[in-house]
Amino acid sequence: MPTRQTRIQRKNHIAILDAALEVFSLQGFRGATLDEIANVAQISKPNILYYFTSKDAIYTALLTDLLATWLDPLRAIDPEGDPITEIMTYLRCKLDLSRDFPRESRLFANEIIQGAPRLKAVLETELKELVDDKVKIFTIWMNAGKIAQMHPVHLLFSIWSLTQHYADFDAQVQAVSGPSNSPHYADAWGFLELLFTKLLRP
Repeated sequence: MPTRQTRIQRKNHIAILDAALEVFSLQGFRGATLDEIANVAQISKPNILYYFTSKDAIYTALLTDLLATWLDPLRAIDPEGDPITEIMTYLRCKLDLSRDFPRESRLFANEIIQGAPRLKAVLETELKELVDDKVKIFTIWMNAGKIAQMHPVHLLFSIWSLTQHYADFDAQVQAVSGPSNSPHYADAWGFLELLFTKLLRP
């Protein structure tokens, strides 16, 4: 694909990725086809292959963009900030990402459930290094008595699971709590804010 795109090419590129996100988030990588992506994007299959060499290339592009979006709030945790405020801000960002990007969250979850064949190397390097960095910060805060003592990695796992649940298990959430236009995200934030404030407070 040319490095400098025209306005129409940029529009088509975005349309392909958006259609692929819709198809992959519902069908998974194995169930999705280029024909389905072409149909949703309303762009011919040969034209899609002009922009991306394969279904795998589209999937990898989506995952790469998604991982950057997912990691940015974790990177933003400031070691010089108020510890509880920093962690609660991160928690809120993760919940907002689940609310605003449910398809992306499900796409990421599907990749992880399958053993992360396309992301494993990144998870073991970029993600691991970022988590290790934040664990050091959390440990310093704990040792200084600014937040309660706990396992810092499992703190992050808890934040991930308790926020991404609302996107990854949306059908279950809606079955129990009502349709997506009901206030369960506001209710979720109220609960998580209470839970983690009590958990983190020394």
